[in-house]
Amino acid sequence: MAEFTLPANSIVKKGKVFTAAPDAVNVKTFLVYRYDPSTEMNPSVDSYQIDLDDCGPMILDALIKIKSEIDPGLAFRRSCREGICGSCAMNIDGANTLACTMAIEDVEGDVRVYPLPHQPVVKDLVSDLSNFYRQYEAVEPWMQTDSKPPQGRERLQSKEDREKLDGLYECIMCACCSTSGPSYWWNSDKYLGPAALLAAYRWIVDSRDEKTEERLSALDDPFKLYRCHTIMNCATVCPKGLNPAEAIADTKKMLVQRNL
Repeated sequence: MAEFTLPANSIVKKGKVFTAAPDAVNVKTFLVYRYDPSTEMNPSVDSYQIDLDDCGPMILDALIKIKSEIDPGLAFRRSCREGICGSCAMNIDGANTLACTMAIEDVEGDVRVYPLPHQPVVKDLVSDLSNFYRQYEAVEPWMQTDSKPPQGRERLQSKEDREKLDGLYECIMCACCSTSGPSYWWNSDKYLGPAALLAAYRWIVDSRDEKTEERLSALDDPFKLYRCHTIMNCATVCPKGLNPAEAIADTKKMLVQRNL
């Protein structure tokens, strides 16, 4: 019988507890994943009691308060605080989302904050997205043409063709979608994932791009595209309300029609 074991230092242990001030009334507990690969310490979950009467309304506000006032060693990414940059993507209350757009009041009970799942951890809530960005680069997400643009003018497209890009170009590359899918967890070395495939489709359907056939051929692979089994996790967690699964399905359809 096969026996599977985890590395000795992979077991998540109970970490430190930071209590709120004795006079705090409106208190919420945040359970935050802590891990530093440069040490031999096991990952842990630290507990922080936050006075919500002295904190902003979003999960990111609480994390900033923890780092600024309680535990300066906590590591996480953040930038715009407006749901635009995608920097603060993490797993909150069991689902991938942006900490800056997730309200504290929307979480019942303790708030569990972990890094994006199934990615190497740089430190604490910071995931290593190097492979994710390489996959994005692999689909060559820029306009490619053979013809020259009109003399002194940009390349134009009709209003109808421009509308085909709605729901595609808005991706902020937060990685919430890709890291939510089992197919990506198991085959991230070969499967491009929802974010990269959404970007690929965005250029496939752009009327100004002249490399549609080449782009489709590059995706016609058992793993790059077809590992997607349309379980819809990507659409469920996308903080921008996009539907990568639909773009992937349409790409598969285009390949079938091309190969008939």
